[in-house]
Amino acid sequence: MTAELILTSASNPRVKAWAALLETKHRNRQGQFLAEGTHMLVEALICGAAVRTVVYDAERGLPSELEEPLRLHGATVELVAAARSVISKCTGTDSPPPVFGIVDKPVADHAALFRERGLVVVLDGVRDPGNAGTIIRSADAAGADAVVLGKGCVDLYNPKTVRSTMGSLFHLPVLEGDLTEMLPEARSKGMTIAGTSLQAARSCYECDFTGPLWLLLGNEADGLSQASLEQLDYGVIIPMKGRTESLNVAMAGTVVLYEALRQRELNK
Repeated sequence: MTAELILTSASNPRVKAWAALLETKHRNRQGQFLAEGTHMLVEALICGAAVRTVVYDAERGLPSELEEPLRLHGATVELVAAARSVISKCTGTDSPPPVFGIVDKPVADHAALFRERGLVVVLDGVRDPGNAGTIIRSADAAGADAVVLGKGCVDLYNPKTVRSTMGSLFHLPVLEGDLTEMLPEARSKGMTIAGTSLQAARSCYECDFTGPLWLLLGNEADGLSQASLEQLDYGVIIPMKGRTESLNVAMAGTVVLYEALRQRELNK
């Protein structure tokens, strides 16, 4: 860890640069994003993410949970103590967290998309950051190999998305790309393409999810785009016994992912 700085002014140029990362254009320009909270930074450090700076509340002190991860994995991390006004300016929550970090965007691992018996979760037009983050978390829990966010999805590095992943963002490859190019490539490499749809005839409990699979999840209001529907090998529906018409996309994705996990565990 490098020497500590102490920042007290929210108008400091460095503080302004960090606060700018709340906006997509500045994240793209700087190639960095914000990771807020102790748990998120612990996961980032343990998983080898490129954490450049850790900024903590000078009044509260550095969270003790970060001391060991920083000792083991943070040799090049800059530590900055800051006033609470600085923390508030740079984070997107009503109650500022005790700490946040500046992290380099990772280099995408495309090899993870085409593994033998691989399971890849693909988001098509999912706009809500909470839904996107929860799906990434569920994909992690269910043992998926990667997650893809297609064009039209919420920005992966939106602070709300990052927070909603609860650290899963650092556990598996998560990529952004153009599905009109990626879906044909996946098919050419032997991946089966399935997607949730209210118009599908096959229940998720009737499908075989044990082979190499890309599972598509669509927009909260409109479902899968027409272009994606045309690429499907088959559609998947979740049976409903109650009176509700549909599930939230994150809930639906979790149900199907756990059915895929169940099948894959039985067929080891």
